Amino acid sequence: MKSIFAALTVFFLFTASTDAAINSLSDEQKAKGWRMLFNGKNLDGWTTYPKGGKIGTAWQIKDGILIKIAGQKGGNIMTKETFTDFDLNWNWRVQKKGNNGIKYMIMAKRKATIGHEYQMIDDINYADGKGKPKSLTASFYDVLPPNTKGQIKPPGEWNHSRIFVLGDTVEHWLNGKMVLQYKLGSKEVLDAVQNSKFKKHSGFGNKQTGHILLTDHKDQCGFKNIRIREFNK
Repeated sequence: MKSIFAALTVFFLFTASTDAAINSLSDEQKAKGWRMLFNGKNLDGWTTYPKGGKIGTAWQIKDGILIKIAGQKGGNIMTKETFTDFDLNWNWRVQKKGNNGIKYMIMAKRKATIGHEYQMIDDINYADGKGKPKSLTASFYDVLPPNTKGQIKPPGEWNHSRIFVLGDTVEHWLNGKMVLQYKLGSKEVLDAVQNSKFKKHSGFGNKQTGHILLTDHKDQCGFKNIRIREFNK
């Protein structure tokens, strides 16, 4: 797979190792159009799905880290804004056997948290290490598998992930490596959708404008440095 990033002179790659300050941006990063989706202090800019509810107390912020507390219900939370073409970066960690995900292209008209999901899971210990390829970390969950051999860090350690969407191209990255690339609306994707749990959802697998959503699983998961840059705005 060849990333289209190579052709972008405005490309700026965040990595976990180069984050000098948590939940912050340098002047250079700001000049390139990056902004924070999570400020490390509160959940301004985020809401429940559907909108209008109250974010549960299981979502807590400690030392600049957004934590979903294990065993407590906080509800799914999503950005108030919608996005079309973007580069999303974040750091995350899960507990042993933990499971979580970030979804994009979330639309109110579907009346459910149905979107493309970047899976975040303890590949080593979840299901005794026998997880299906389409449910591994950085997969397009239940649709397309990633190539993540040797990329994921052990539970409790921070991973760096990114989702890139431009035109019909989507890329999933994990710890500095592109591990999945697919074309929205392509025969490969639409055929894969028909073999997934999403086959009954109209338009799934095609280009959509939507919210970004953090899922509420029962396991503990931490997030920091959630940043985004939009294109064509």
